[in-house]
Amino acid sequence: MRLTFLAATAVGVSLALMASVRAADPAQVEQLLQTGTCPACDLTDANLQGAHLIGADLRSANLTGADLREANLEGADLTGADLTGARLNQAWLTNASLSYSTLVNVDFTNTQLYHANLRGATLIGSNLDNAVIYGANFHDTQLELP
Repeated sequence: MRLTFLAATAVGVSLALMASVRAADPAQVEQLLQTGTCPACDLTDANLQGAHLIGADLRSANLTGADLREANLEGADLTGADLTGARLNQAWLTNASLSYSTLVNVDFTNTQLYHANLRGATLIGSNLDNAVIYGANFHDTQLELP
């Protein structure tokens, strides 16, 4: 009985630690929302749906799996950020810098990409259905769409 309890406790603690490793740092999410700056932050799986992040500094941030649906990222600096698996449906990325960012399996459905800078980005397997792309810079972008 005691061995079963210890094993169950060990499994529970391991799962909790694994979940916390994968989740966004709440203090960094709050920092971003309050100040608009969070370079190199860990925002993995962060819920930023509908956030107003105009001009935000997110250089080299980890936004893997982040929910940025309907977020306003106009003029934001996401240079070198990792957005693998992020959801950017209906987001505004007008004049945003995504240069040298990782955009693997990102959902850009209905996203506005007016004059976005994607120079040197890795854009693989991403969904650009109904995205509005005008004047964007794709120079040296690694592009492989489904």
